[in-house]
Amino acid sequence: MKKVVSLLFVPLLILSLCCGCGQTKEKTVVRLNEVTHSVFYAPQYVAMKQGFFEEEGLQIELTNGGGADKVMTAVLTGQSDIGLAGPEACIYVHIQGKENAPVVFAQLTKRDGSFLVGRTDEAFSWENVRGKTIIGGRKGGVPEMTLEYVMRQNDVIPQVDAVVDTTVQFNMMAGAFTGGNGDYVTLFEPTATEVEQAGKGVVLTSIGQESGEIPYTAYFAAPDYMKANPALIQSFTNAVAKGQNWVQEHTAEEIANAIADQFPDTDVAVLTNVAQRYKDIDAWNETPVMKPEALERLETVMETAGELDHADWVDFTTLVDNHFAAQAG
Repeated sequence: MKKVVSLLFVPLLILSLCCGCGQTKEKTVVRLNEVTHSVFYAPQYVAMKQGFFEEEGLQIELTNGGGADKVMTAVLTGQSDIGLAGPEACIYVHIQGKENAPVVFAQLTKRDGSFLVGRTDEAFSWENVRGKTIIGGRKGGVPEMTLEYVMRQNDVIPQVDAVVDTTVQFNMMAGAFTGGNGDYVTLFEPTATEVEQAGKGVVLTSIGQESGEIPYTAYFAAPDYMKANPALIQSFTNAVAKGQNWVQEHTAEEIANAIADQFPDTDVAVLTNVAQRYKDIDAWNETPVMKPEALERLETVMETAGELDHADWVDFTTLVDNHFAAQAG
């Protein structure tokens, strides 16, 4: 009788083991809100495509916020868990003294990712914009402030020597320019190249190459969320670090193929050119760690633009928690 029971037990055990083999561990959903959808954020899309987030047990639910202010609102109201935008959004919230003001825990890009687009293929110098209008983005946003910073560095005073139009919403800038507004516009990729290929503009110069290193885009979350989910924040940062390392070690063509699913309406050849353009200007951070001197330059840019008083500069340790980034790898 015992032998019969044993023989019956073996198939049941095998069946149970097989069922267990087919099970996959449930992923934790992370609601990520990005400021815009751009090749500029290639390391993030690579991390998604290559399965780096999945390896860390995470499933990314990606939303396009359409502006740093909107991304911040989503994080503050709990509609999103993590925001990807310019750190200036965090600075403004800290200055306002808001409760549970979000903190930066990982940096993605280290230069302005926008390019100045004009209407003709000119031998460009900043003297060319005198007396002209540049569609520059939302007032107080990093793209607009960095543009003004570069203009001042080239002795062109915004609103005095040239008009910077800050009335056009971020995701409407290309349409406004191709519709006939302004003489120049700052655009991210692949939009800048698409406008150029459509014969409606010419990419003239990189704003980021001229401005120098700035902690242009970073990930942030509310302290309460980070405190409640430290393992998640670490896993998220680990995946980002893997994506950053991947783009450093691979060609523009390989990057383009890896992120092609994110840009179904853009030809891979265009994505390759764009990825190479970002590699050429050294746009992506090698690691998620933010440097104090980089934040200092950002606050200098904000002060120069008249958006931040020196007395209101936010201390690095208040705004940034490098703990997770330092351990990522």
